[in-house]
Amino acid sequence: MIFRRNLAIRRAFLTFIIASSISIALSSQLLAQPAKQPAAGWEKTVEAAREEGKVVVSIPASAELRKQLEKNFEKRFHIDVEVITARGSSSVRKIAEEFKAGLRHVDLHIGGSSSAVSGLLDEAILEPIEPWLVLSKVKDPNQWWGGHIWVDRANRYIYASLAYLTESIWYNTELVKPGEVRSYDDLLNPKWKGKIGFLDPRNPGAGDSQWSFMWETKGEDYLKKLAAHDLMLGRDQRLLAENLAKGKVAMMIGLTYYSYLPFVKASLPIKPLPALKEGTYATGGSGNFTIIKNPPHPNATRVFVNWLLGREGQDLFSRALGQATRRLDVDTGWLRENGVIPAKDELTVKEFFKLENQSEEKLQMVREPALKVAKALLR
Repeated sequence: MIFRRNLAIRRAFLTFIIASSISIALSSQLLAQPAKQPAAGWEKTVEAAREEGKVVVSIPASAELRKQLEKNFEKRFHIDVEVITARGSSSVRKIAEEFKAGLRHVDLHIGGSSSAVSGLLDEAILEPIEPWLVLSKVKDPNQWWGGHIWVDRANRYIYASLAYLTESIWYNTELVKPGEVRSYDDLLNPKWKGKIGFLDPRNPGAGDSQWSFMWETKGEDYLKKLAAHDLMLGRDQRLLAENLAKGKVAMMIGLTYYSYLPFVKASLPIKPLPALKEGTYATGGSGNFTIIKNPPHPNATRVFVNWLLGREGQDLFSRALGQATRRLDVDTGWLRENGVIPAKDELTVKEFFKLENQSEEKLQMVREPALKVAKALLR
Protein backbone atom coordinates (compact mmCIF):
# COMPACT_ATOMS: atom_id res chain seq x y z
CA MET A 1 0.00 0.00 0.00
CA ILE A 2 2.86 2.32 0.98
CA PHE A 3 4.78 1.35 -2.17
CA ARG A 4 1.80 2.23 -4.42
CA ARG A 5 1.38 5.54 -2.64
CA ASN A 6 5.09 6.40 -3.11
CA LEU A 7 4.87 5.39 -6.78
CA ALA A 8 1.89 7.70 -7.26
CA ILE A 9 3.77 10.54 -5.60
CA ARG A 10 6.80 9.97 -7.86
CA ARG A 11 4.61 9.96 -10.97
CA ALA A 12 2.91 13.18 -9.89
CA PHE A 13 6.27 14.80 -9.22
CA LEU A 14 7.63 13.77 -12.64
CA THR A 15 4.46 15.09 -14.29
CA PHE A 16 4.93 18.41 -12.49
CA ILE A 17 8.59 18.66 -13.58
CA ILE A 18 7.74 17.93 -17.22
CA ALA A 19 4.83 20.38 -17.21
CA SER A 20 6.99 23.09 -15.63
CA SER A 21 9.73 22.58 -18.22
CA ILE A 22 7.25 22.90 -21.05
CA SER A 23 5.73 26.01 -19.46
CA ILE A 24 9.15 27.63 -19.05
CA ALA A 25 10.07 26.85 -22.67
CA LEU A 26 6.80 28.28 -23.95
CA SER A 27 7.17 31.36 -21.76
CA SER A 28 10.66 31.96 -23.10
CA GLN A 29 9.34 31.80 -26.65
CA LEU A 30 6.49 34.17 -25.85
CA LEU A 31 8.82 36.63 -24.13
CA ALA A 32 11.05 36.64 -27.20
CA GLN A 33 8.20 37.40 -29.60
CA PRO A 34 7.37 41.03 -28.69
CA ALA A 35 10.88 42.14 -29.65
CA LYS A 36 10.21 40.87 -33.15
CA GLN A 37 6.60 41.90 -33.55
CA PRO A 38 7.04 45.73 -33.60
CA ALA A 39 9.70 45.52 -36.32
CA ALA A 40 7.58 43.14 -38.34
CA GLY A 41 4.50 45.31 -37.80
CA TRP A 42 6.41 48.44 -38.83
CA GLU A 43 7.66 46.82 -42.04
CA LYS A 44 4.12 45.79 -42.91
CA THR A 45 2.97 49.37 -42.35
CA VAL A 46 5.72 50.68 -44.62
CA GLU A 47 4.80 48.16 -47.33
CA ALA A 48 1.12 49.13 -47.06
CA ALA A 49 2.14 52.80 -47.27
CA ARG A 50 4.03 52.14 -50.49
CA GLU A 51 0.92 50.56 -51.94
CA GLU A 52 -1.05 53.71 -51.05
CA GLY A 53 1.53 55.62 -53.07
CA LYS A 54 1.87 58.88 -51.15
CA VAL A 55 1.15 61.02 -48.13
CA VAL A 56 -0.23 64.57 -48.45
CA VAL A 57 1.13 67.08 -45.94
CA SER A 58 0.26 70.74 -45.39
CA ILE A 59 3.22 72.73 -44.02
CA PRO A 60 4.26 76.38 -43.45
CA ALA A 61 5.31 78.47 -46.43
CA SER A 62 8.92 77.30 -46.40
CA ALA A 63 10.60 76.29 -49.65
CA GLU A 64 13.51 74.82 -47.69
CA LEU A 65 11.29 72.56 -45.57
CA ARG A 66 9.42 71.43 -48.65
CA LYS A 67 12.66 70.53 -50.41
CA GLN A 68 14.03 68.63 -47.44
CA LEU A 69 10.83 66.65 -46.83
CA GLU A 70 10.51 65.62 -50.45
CA LYS A 71 14.15 64.65 -50.69
CA ASN A 72 14.63 62.79 -47.41
CA PHE A 73 11.29 61.09 -46.80
CA GLU A 74 11.07 59.73 -50.33
CA LYS A 75 14.70 58.57 -50.21
CA ARG A 76 14.20 56.89 -46.83
CA PHE A 77 10.93 55.04 -47.52
CA HIS A 78 10.37 55.17 -51.29
CA ILE A 79 7.01 56.81 -50.63
CA ASP A 80 6.01 60.03 -52.38
CA VAL A 81 5.18 63.03 -50.23
CA GLU A 82 2.90 65.67 -51.71
CA VAL A 83 3.71 68.88 -49.88
CA ILE A 84 1.30 71.81 -49.76
CA THR A 85 2.96 75.07 -48.67
CA ALA A 86 0.86 78.05 -47.64
CA ARG A 87 0.13 80.40 -44.78
CA GLY A 88 -1.49 78.38 -42.01
CA SER A 89 -4.83 80.18 -41.97
CA SER A 90 -5.24 79.65 -45.71
CA SER A 91 -4.34 75.97 -45.52
CA VAL A 92 -6.66 75.07 -42.66
CA ARG A 93 -9.54 76.99 -44.24
CA LYS A 94 -9.20 74.95 -47.43
CA ILE A 95 -8.81 71.67 -45.51
CA ALA A 96 -11.95 72.36 -43.47
CA GLU A 97 -13.96 73.32 -46.56
CA GLU A 98 -12.91 70.14 -48.39
CA PHE A 99 -13.71 68.02 -45.35
CA LYS A 100 -17.21 69.46 -45.07
CA ALA A 101 -17.74 68.81 -48.78
CA GLY A 102 -16.84 65.15 -48.28
CA LEU A 103 -13.44 65.44 -49.97
CA ARG A 104 -10.39 63.75 -48.46
CA HIS A 105 -7.09 64.93 -49.86
CA VAL A 106 -4.81 66.13 -47.05
CA ASP A 107 -3.55 63.68 -44.44
CA LEU A 108 -1.71 65.99 -42.04
CA HIS A 109 -1.35 69.67 -41.27
CA ILE A 110 1.73 71.05 -39.50
CA GLY A 111 1.91 74.70 -38.50
CA GLY A 112 1.03 77.31 -35.90
CA SER A 113 -1.34 76.60 -33.04
CA SER A 114 -3.84 79.43 -33.55
CA SER A 115 -4.99 78.37 -37.01
CA ALA A 116 -4.96 74.70 -35.99
CA VAL A 117 -7.26 75.37 -33.04
CA SER A 118 -9.69 77.74 -34.75
CA GLY A 119 -9.70 76.07 -38.16
CA LEU A 120 -9.38 72.36 -37.38
CA LEU A 121 -9.92 71.56 -33.69
CA ASP A 122 -13.04 73.71 -33.38
CA GLU A 123 -14.41 72.07 -36.53
CA ALA A 124 -13.97 68.61 -34.93
CA ILE A 125 -12.09 67.20 -37.91
CA LEU A 126 -8.96 65.91 -36.18
CA GLU A 127 -7.78 62.43 -35.23
CA PRO A 128 -6.39 61.69 -31.75
CA ILE A 129 -2.64 61.48 -32.37
CA GLU A 130 -1.34 58.98 -29.80
CA PRO A 131 -2.78 55.87 -31.53
CA TRP A 132 -0.70 56.83 -34.58
CA LEU A 133 2.59 56.82 -32.64
CA VAL A 134 4.06 53.32 -32.90
CA LEU A 135 7.85 53.57 -32.67
CA SER A 136 9.19 53.43 -29.11
CA LYS A 137 11.57 56.36 -29.54
CA VAL A 138 8.65 58.51 -30.60
CA LYS A 139 6.13 57.27 -28.04
CA ASP A 140 8.55 57.41 -25.09
CA PRO A 141 8.02 60.75 -23.25
CA ASN A 142 11.58 60.51 -21.90
CA GLN A 143 12.85 61.27 -25.41
CA TRP A 144 11.22 64.71 -25.24
CA TRP A 145 11.99 67.76 -23.10
CA GLY A 146 8.87 68.22 -20.99
CA GLY A 147 7.47 64.81 -21.99
CA HIS A 148 4.54 64.96 -24.36
CA ILE A 149 3.20 68.52 -24.69
CA TRP A 150 -0.11 69.34 -26.35
CA VAL A 151 -1.77 72.51 -27.53
CA ASP A 152 -5.35 71.41 -26.91
CA ARG A 153 -6.88 71.02 -23.47
CA ALA A 154 -7.81 67.41 -24.13
CA ASN A 155 -4.14 66.53 -24.75
CA ARG A 156 -5.11 64.50 -27.79
CA TYR A 157 -5.30 66.36 -31.07
CA ILE A 158 -2.50 68.95 -31.53
CA TYR A 159 1.00 67.77 -30.64
CA ALA A 160 3.68 70.40 -29.96
CA SER A 161 7.04 69.09 -31.16
CA LEU A 162 8.95 72.37 -30.75
CA ALA A 163 9.60 74.78 -27.86
CA TYR A 164 11.76 77.89 -27.83
CA LEU A 165 12.08 81.59 -27.05
CA THR A 166 12.13 83.73 -30.16
CA GLU A 167 13.58 87.10 -31.06
CA SER A 168 10.93 87.89 -33.66
CA ILE A 169 11.98 91.46 -34.39
CA TRP A 170 14.58 91.66 -37.16
CA TYR A 171 16.35 94.76 -38.40
CA ASN A 172 18.26 96.04 -41.38
CA THR A 173 21.83 96.54 -40.19
CA GLU A 174 22.35 99.46 -42.55
CA LEU A 175 19.44 101.38 -41.04
CA VAL A 176 19.42 100.43 -37.36
CA LYS A 177 22.09 100.13 -34.70
CA PRO A 178 21.17 97.43 -32.11
CA GLY A 179 21.74 99.88 -29.25
CA GLU A 180 19.04 102.17 -30.63
CA VAL A 181 16.27 99.70 -29.74
CA ARG A 182 16.55 98.18 -26.26
CA SER A 183 12.89 98.35 -25.25
CA TYR A 184 9.52 98.20 -26.96
CA ASP A 185 9.19 101.86 -25.98
CA ASP A 186 12.03 102.68 -28.38
CA LEU A 187 9.83 101.57 -31.29
CA LEU A 188 7.70 104.66 -30.62
CA ASN A 189 10.60 107.00 -31.42
CA PRO A 190 9.42 109.35 -34.23
CA LYS A 191 12.53 108.28 -36.12
CA TRP A 192 10.91 104.92 -36.85
CA LYS A 193 7.53 106.20 -38.00
CA GLY A 194 6.73 104.53 -41.32
CA LYS A 195 9.83 102.34 -40.94
CA ILE A 196 8.39 99.36 -39.09
CA GLY A 197 6.78 96.38 -40.79
CA PHE A 198 4.44 93.91 -39.10
CA LEU A 199 3.07 90.52 -40.16
CA ASP A 200 -0.64 91.34 -39.98
CA PRO A 201 -1.72 90.46 -36.41
CA ARG A 202 -5.37 90.27 -37.43
CA ASN A 203 -4.66 86.81 -38.82
CA PRO A 204 -3.41 83.68 -37.03
CA GLY A 205 0.36 83.36 -37.03
CA ALA A 206 3.56 84.73 -35.55
CA GLY A 207 2.29 88.27 -36.12
CA ASP A 208 -0.69 87.90 -33.82
CA SER A 209 1.45 85.96 -31.35
CA GLN A 210 3.91 88.87 -31.11
CA TRP A 211 1.08 91.41 -30.95
CA SER A 212 -0.51 89.43 -28.12
CA PHE A 213 2.73 89.47 -26.14
CA MET A 214 2.96 93.23 -26.58
CA TRP A 215 -0.68 93.62 -25.52
CA GLU A 216 -0.06 91.53 -22.40
CA THR A 217 3.20 93.24 -21.40
CA LYS A 218 2.78 96.83 -22.63
CA GLY A 219 -0.98 97.28 -22.68
CA GLU A 220 -3.57 98.64 -25.08
CA ASP A 221 -2.47 102.28 -24.81
CA TYR A 222 0.96 101.31 -26.06
CA LEU A 223 -0.52 99.47 -29.04
CA LYS A 224 -2.63 102.53 -29.92
CA LYS A 225 0.55 104.57 -30.18
CA LEU A 226 2.30 101.89 -32.21
CA ALA A 227 -0.66 101.52 -34.58
CA ALA A 228 -0.52 105.27 -35.25
CA HIS A 229 3.12 104.86 -36.31
CA ASP A 230 2.24 104.09 -39.96
CA LEU A 231 3.07 100.40 -39.76
CA MET A 232 3.68 98.48 -42.98
CA LEU A 233 1.20 95.62 -42.58
CA GLY A 234 1.22 92.56 -44.79
CA ARG A 235 0.35 88.88 -45.02
CA ASP A 236 2.89 87.79 -47.62
CA GLN A 237 5.79 86.62 -45.45
CA ARG A 238 8.34 86.50 -48.25
CA LEU A 239 7.45 89.99 -49.46
CA LEU A 240 7.71 91.41 -45.96
CA ALA A 241 11.13 89.78 -45.48
CA GLU A 242 12.23 91.16 -48.85
CA ASN A 243 11.09 94.66 -47.85
CA LEU A 244 13.36 94.48 -44.81
CA ALA A 245 16.29 93.07 -46.78
CA LYS A 246 15.98 95.84 -49.39
CA GLY A 247 15.70 98.58 -46.77
CA LYS A 248 12.11 99.58 -47.44
CA VAL A 249 11.59 99.29 -43.69
CA ALA A 250 14.14 99.41 -40.88
CA MET A 251 12.56 96.73 -38.70
CA MET A 252 10.12 93.86 -39.18
CA ILE A 253 7.96 92.32 -36.47
CA GLY A 254 6.34 88.89 -36.52
CA LEU A 255 8.34 86.95 -39.08
CA THR A 256 10.52 84.01 -38.12
CA TYR A 257 13.84 82.71 -39.39
CA TYR A 258 12.55 80.59 -42.27
CA SER A 259 11.00 83.65 -43.95
CA TYR A 260 14.38 85.40 -43.91
CA LEU A 261 16.46 82.34 -44.86
CA PRO A 262 16.82 83.13 -48.62
CA PHE A 263 18.05 86.63 -47.77
CA VAL A 264 20.37 85.39 -45.02
CA LYS A 265 21.90 82.95 -47.52
CA ALA A 266 22.31 85.86 -49.93
CA SER A 267 24.26 87.76 -47.22
CA LEU A 268 21.82 90.67 -47.21
CA PRO A 269 22.04 93.06 -44.21
CA ILE A 270 19.43 91.61 -41.83
CA LYS A 271 19.75 90.23 -38.30
CA PRO A 272 17.50 89.42 -35.34
CA LEU A 273 17.32 92.24 -32.83
CA PRO A 274 18.77 91.26 -29.43
CA ALA A 275 16.12 90.55 -26.80
CA LEU A 276 14.43 93.68 -25.50
CA LYS A 277 14.28 94.45 -21.80
CA GLU A 278 10.63 93.32 -21.57
CA GLY A 279 11.69 89.84 -22.72
CA THR A 280 9.84 87.69 -25.18
CA TYR A 281 7.30 84.88 -25.32
CA ALA A 282 7.81 81.13 -25.58
CA THR A 283 6.28 79.22 -28.44
CA GLY A 284 6.00 75.96 -30.31
CA GLY A 285 6.34 77.88 -33.56
CA SER A 286 5.29 75.97 -36.66
CA GLY A 287 5.84 72.54 -35.17
CA ASN A 288 2.29 71.66 -34.15
CA PHE A 289 1.16 68.34 -35.64
CA THR A 290 -2.41 67.44 -36.56
CA ILE A 291 -3.87 64.46 -38.41
CA ILE A 292 -7.05 65.06 -40.37
CA LYS A 293 -9.87 62.69 -39.43
CA ASN A 294 -9.97 59.54 -41.60
CA PRO A 295 -6.85 60.41 -43.61
CA PRO A 296 -6.99 59.10 -47.20
CA HIS A 297 -3.53 57.50 -46.87
CA PRO A 298 -3.56 56.05 -43.33
CA ASN A 299 -0.47 53.86 -43.55
CA ALA A 300 1.62 56.52 -45.25
CA THR A 301 0.38 58.96 -42.60
CA ARG A 302 1.55 56.64 -39.83
CA VAL A 303 4.98 56.24 -41.42
CA PHE A 304 5.37 59.99 -41.97
CA VAL A 305 4.34 60.94 -38.42
CA ASN A 306 6.72 58.46 -36.79
CA TRP A 307 9.57 59.49 -39.06
CA LEU A 308 9.10 63.25 -38.66
CA LEU A 309 8.73 62.97 -34.87
CA GLY A 310 11.85 60.82 -34.69
CA ARG A 311 15.43 62.03 -34.40
CA GLU A 312 16.09 62.27 -38.13
CA GLY A 313 12.85 64.05 -38.90
CA GLN A 314 13.09 66.53 -36.04
CA ASP A 315 16.67 67.44 -36.88
CA LEU A 316 15.62 68.10 -40.48
CA PHE A 317 12.52 70.04 -39.40
CA SER A 318 14.44 72.24 -36.95
CA ARG A 319 17.18 73.06 -39.42
CA ALA A 320 14.79 73.88 -42.27
CA LEU A 321 12.62 76.23 -40.18
CA GLY A 322 15.20 77.50 -37.73
CA GLN A 323 12.99 76.47 -34.81
CA ALA A 324 14.01 74.30 -31.86
CA THR A 325 12.71 70.78 -31.38
CA ARG A 326 11.94 69.37 -27.93
CA ARG A 327 13.68 66.08 -28.72
CA LEU A 328 16.60 65.58 -26.34
CA ASP A 329 18.69 63.65 -28.88
CA VAL A 330 18.76 66.52 -31.42
CA ASP A 331 21.33 69.33 -31.20
CA THR A 332 19.70 72.76 -31.24
CA GLY A 333 22.47 74.91 -29.74
CA TRP A 334 23.38 76.33 -33.16
CA LEU A 335 20.02 78.14 -33.33
CA ARG A 336 21.13 80.87 -30.91
CA GLU A 337 23.02 82.69 -33.65
CA ASN A 338 19.67 83.03 -35.47
CA GLY A 339 17.90 84.60 -32.51
CA VAL A 340 16.27 81.36 -31.34
CA ILE A 341 16.81 80.07 -27.79
CA PRO A 342 15.80 76.40 -27.35
CA ALA A 343 13.55 75.95 -24.33
CA LYS A 344 15.37 72.75 -23.34
CA ASP A 345 18.62 74.75 -22.98
CA GLU A 346 17.24 77.76 -21.12
CA LEU A 347 13.90 77.13 -19.37
CA THR A 348 12.28 74.79 -16.92
CA VAL A 349 9.05 73.24 -18.14
CA LYS A 350 7.17 75.36 -15.59
CA GLU A 351 8.77 78.54 -16.98
CA PHE A 352 7.83 77.53 -20.52
CA PHE A 353 4.17 77.12 -19.65
CA LYS A 354 4.21 80.50 -17.93
CA LEU A 355 5.69 82.25 -20.98
CA GLU A 356 3.95 80.41 -23.84
CA ASN A 357 0.96 81.93 -25.60
CA GLN A 358 0.09 79.14 -28.04
CA SER A 359 -1.95 76.65 -25.99
CA GLU A 360 -5.71 76.49 -26.37
CA GLU A 361 -6.07 78.07 -22.93
CA LYS A 362 -3.69 80.97 -23.71
CA LEU A 363 -5.31 81.50 -27.10
CA GLN A 364 -8.57 82.23 -25.32
CA MET A 365 -7.08 84.20 -22.42
CA VAL A 366 -4.52 86.30 -24.30
CA ARG A 367 -4.64 85.97 -28.07
CA GLU A 368 -8.41 86.44 -28.55
CA PRO A 369 -8.71 89.71 -26.58
CA ALA A 370 -5.51 90.99 -28.22
CA LEU A 371 -6.98 90.12 -31.62
CA LYS A 372 -10.04 92.28 -30.89
CA VAL A 373 -7.74 95.19 -30.15
CA ALA A 374 -5.82 94.61 -33.38
CA LYS A 375 -9.01 94.59 -35.45
CA ALA A 376 -10.15 97.80 -33.79
CA LEU A 377 -6.85 99.66 -34.21
CA LEU A 378 -5.69 98.42 -37.60
CA ARG A 379 -8.71 99.05 -39.78
